[in-house]
Amino acid sequence: MKVSFEWKTITVFIFALIGSLFLLLLPASSLTLFSGPALKILRIVLVTVTLVFLFERILTLELFTKILLGMILGVIAGLVFTTGIYDVKAIGTAFLRMIQMIVVPLVLASLLVGTASLGDPKKLGRIGAKTFAYYLSTTAIAICVGLILANIFQPGSGLSPEVQAQLMKNFTGEFSEKVSQMSQGKDPVETLLNIIPTNPLNSLNQGAMLQIIFFAIMIGVALTLIPKEKAQPVIAFFDGLNDVMIKIVLLAIKIAPYGVFALIADAVSSFGLEIIFSLFKYTLVVVGGLLILSFFYPMIARIFGGMKPMDFARGIRPAQIIAFSTSSSAATLPVTMEAAEDNLGVSNKIASFVLPLGATINMDGTALYQGVAAVFIAQVYGIPLGIGDQLIIVLTAILASIGTAAAPGVGLLMLVMILKQVGIPLEGVALILSVDRLLDMFRTTINVTSDACASVVVAASEGQLEEPQHKSAGI
Repeated sequence: MKVSFEWKTITVFIFALIGSLFLLLLPASSLTLFSGPALKILRIVLVTVTLVFLFERILTLELFTKILLGMILGVIAGLVFTTGIYDVKAIGTAFLRMIQMIVVPLVLASLLVGTASLGDPKKLGRIGAKTFAYYLSTTAIAICVGLILANIFQPGSGLSPEVQAQLMKNFTGEFSEKVSQMSQGKDPVETLLNIIPTNPLNSLNQGAMLQIIFFAIMIGVALTLIPKEKAQPVIAFFDGLNDVMIKIVLLAIKIAPYGVFALIADAVSSFGLEIIFSLFKYTLVVVGGLLILSFFYPMIARIFGGMKPMDFARGIRPAQIIAFSTSSSAATLPVTMEAAEDNLGVSNKIASFVLPLGATINMDGTALYQGVAAVFIAQVYGIPLGIGDQLIIVLTAILASIGTAAAPGVGLLMLVMILKQVGIPLEGVALILSVDRLLDMFRTTINVTSDACASVVVAASEGQLEEPQHKSAGI
């Protein structure tokens, strides 16, 4: 790390910092010179200028270090500022939208090209079978780890009746809103049939990922079955589109430190520390289980992919940072693909097939959280869960993970499905809503790590794991 002491740069930085602190500390009502929108814009501009001068002019840092520093500063800002920091969230929203903008075209193009490039449909079936076997196995393992920890540490036994009552009072309304978002009365057959799109253009417009994946795979398979001279122009077009989307990722990732700062600051200021202490035992069990999984994947990459655990951990860290700040596997997908190919040596053919699937159907971190949450709520209500009930939780979580979108907060909707299956009061979800945003960040990080591990394992089994282009240098 290099530090610049140019006086002009330092002067501008100090003035921008003082202005930012002044505007963030004072409430809008005390600043009669500015309207609400004007104050919001000033806050955003001054905070952005302060960060730009710190990251780009004063400090010379690698991109990963900038992102890490942005996260640390975001935590501090979220703890110090209570109201003004909400305006700065717009910076994070802009970054998130840039990433989300390319998810649908990237999934369509990469999965189509990846499927078509595999050539032999038998090879596609073999790789698909390996991918699904990995995803189903690790999801089952993850939720079992969660259930074991929840049964050992009994997180629901330490919550006082007063805290329970306060949490239920504060978050029951939010819970009702969450549940109202769920589609009611769908049977498993209907859910499976909905994977097949009746109007692919409408699916692309709505971002229905499972339908987009099905459509892309079908086109890819069909391209392998028609004459090569007719298939090649179509493949070349989508291959070019895929390259364009990756280039946009590289451009968007340059503003990641600022987006991460804003998103983390907003999250910390929203959930606060007091409520975390009230649910400390539950939070600790979930985070502890997720940490266990974080050590599990490098070992899997070593055993089945021959990759050193530290190489895997360093290679996937850019995607982990973005996953932690956005809480969305889908939004992180472009970064995950770039990290898997450049840092882990996964071939483009494998990454383009395995990772889009994983972002949609593989949710190990979410599965672990659901296991702990279901047992926690049952313990709070004094409902005993037998082996049969917990097996139902495992099966329901695996099936639910396949049919839900890779978006922030979707774990709550999956949890409602599980609670309904085992007869646990749905209102109990209100008990954990206060810390869900925090835990969503942790579990999404694990989801993305598992996806990357899957790409390494499948690539190694197909002889398509190469020497990385770079060991996460500059990322």
